[in-house]
Amino acid sequence: MNVKQLIKRYRVFLILFAVNTVISFAMPEIGLTAFSNTAKNIKEMISVIPPIFILLGLLDVWVDRQTMMKYTGKGSGLKGILISFLLGSAAAGPLYAAFPVATVMLKKGSSLFNVLVFLGAWSTTKIPLLTFEAASLGMRFMLTRLALSVIGILMIAMITDKAISQEEREEIYHMQG
Repeated sequence: MNVKQLIKRYRVFLILFAVNTVISFAMPEIGLTAFSNTAKNIKEMISVIPPIFILLGLLDVWVDRQTMMKYTGKGSGLKGILISFLLGSAAAGPLYAAFPVATVMLKKGSSLFNVLVFLGAWSTTKIPLLTFEAASLGMRFMLTRLALSVIGILMIAMITDKAISQEEREEIYHMQG
């Protein structure tokens, strides 16, 4: 990769770095806070990403494509939805860690609908969050929010799945390799 390609690939990072540098000279306190927050975010990502990629490697090796297609692929029905939902709800880590998992799911033959359910569950129905809500806000609140979240996740997944054309769907699957 030559320098021009490297700059093009990382242009957003370089632009943000330049903006932060200018801000640091103009307003040192804000610039220091921005760089400090960036350092914290990088440390968090470094602590989260390696375990996720190890698990992804194991998932890629241990679960064959036929099994993934059988349980979460097109035509897997309620079973596929439940598995995708439980995988997302039981997962740990920030939402950005869900996207590599979703990529492996697509690569292994999961339906786009079930991948969308997985992403929705990861973002809104994590088990630790539910236990915290039950303890802090009460069981009634937690169950109401969970029910509304499940309905919302399914509606969004269904609408998105229907809105994506066959050409776009093929492009999504093609990008996964």
